[in-house]
Amino acid sequence: MIRRELSQLFRLALPMILTQLSQMGMGVADTIMAGRVSAADLAGVALGGNLFWPVLLFISGIIMSITPSVSQLHGAGRQKEAGEVVRQSLWVAAVGGGLLFVILRNVEPLYHMIGVDPLAIPISVAYLNALSWGLMPLLGYFAMRYLCEGMSWALPAMLIAFSGLLLKIPLNYLFIYGGFGIPAMGGEGCGWSSAIVMWYELIAISLVVAFSRIKVTGIFNHFSMPDIKEIGRLVNLGLPIGATMFLEMSMFSVVTLLIGRLGVEAVAAHQIAGNVGGMTFMVPLALGMAASIRVGFNVGSNDLPGARRSGWVAISVSLAFAAVAAVAVFFSRDFIAGLYSTELPVLLLAVDLLLFVVVYQFFDDAQVTAIGALRGFKDTRTPMWVAMVAYWLIGLPVGIAVGFGWLPVDGFLGVRGFWVGLVVGLVVAAAILVLRFRWLSGKEIRIREFAAR
Repeated sequence: MIRRELSQLFRLALPMILTQLSQMGMGVADTIMAGRVSAADLAGVALGGNLFWPVLLFISGIIMSITPSVSQLHGAGRQKEAGEVVRQSLWVAAVGGGLLFVILRNVEPLYHMIGVDPLAIPISVAYLNALSWGLMPLLGYFAMRYLCEGMSWALPAMLIAFSGLLLKIPLNYLFIYGGFGIPAMGGEGCGWSSAIVMWYELIAISLVVAFSRIKVTGIFNHFSMPDIKEIGRLVNLGLPIGATMFLEMSMFSVVTLLIGRLGVEAVAAHQIAGNVGGMTFMVPLALGMAASIRVGFNVGSNDLPGARRSGWVAISVSLAFAAVAAVAVFFSRDFIAGLYSTELPVLLLAVDLLLFVVVYQFFDDAQVTAIGALRGFKDTRTPMWVAMVAYWLIGLPVGIAVGFGWLPVDGFLGVRGFWVGLVVGLVVAAAILVLRFRWLSGKEIRIREFAAR
């Protein structure tokens, strides 16, 4: 049974891992190529990304209610009902995306209020203005991607994300460094290239859904007006998912903004370490998504022992990967830092911060996979409250206190102190979420109550 579950997990997770790595690769391309222009351009892109992704993930998290809903419908043989789920989710995406468009184009006062290095502010503002034009198509892409994944078909998203990465790199060269009549834009160019890729991804996934086996869901069969009852159900399920993703990602973003007070070198080094941690995070994130689908499918098929087994297998595989990633980062951290920057102060600090990436692998990987497994049961509120406590009430205050020297530690830790707080928050989250999965997966009555939502 374990061997069969591993086979099913990897069949889903491997395309998802490549999808996530391709998506993350776009951010890596931005970081490396903007960093080659200047530390200020790298810091500007980093600060912009740390505002863009939390608010985007909040809305995309609500839309992610598609995955457990569709996976349970798929397990119950009710695939034709999935199209209406997605059509109603697109109304959520339209309203949320419109609000975020306005927010992202009016962030400059926030930077000045926080006291971000003035060298990075104009670059970050221009980057976000460009990136905002890709926001709506990206949300539409997410909705149809989650439909495909809920139907246990992750291959289309992988191919689209990988081809998007191949498109992103030459577009970056064109918009960052200039050419063919386009002026060199530096960090701002990363935003324009990303917006173009987001439109490409929407068009590609729409064609897949319209002309593949996913058309059985009937998503494009007719137009649906907003259904308040169905939208309410999706928001009730998805809002905690979005809030959880926002609370975690925004904690990292707030840390980056606070580090912005320490200068562009500190932000650049922090961005390098965060970028590497983000790359390794893509694997357990994909395993968590696959666990959500497998757990949800088994619940829909009325195989609750199978659902429990799916979650534990995914968590175990995630921890095994964490060990491999930790060893790899530890022994290659000097080489990795050198790929991102040629400025010595940035390099030295980045090498130190990569040691924190080594330490937190185990806890970060365990917590995100446990969240995915819980999501398969439609238990979305517990991870939200855990994120609030672990990251905002424990991790962030510890990071601020140590980073700004408010605690009696030897020497001024600066950016390193903030990473201490990140690790502490992840330790707390991982412990609680794994214990929550252990408890819930053995409670049949509670599982059936969640499934009825």
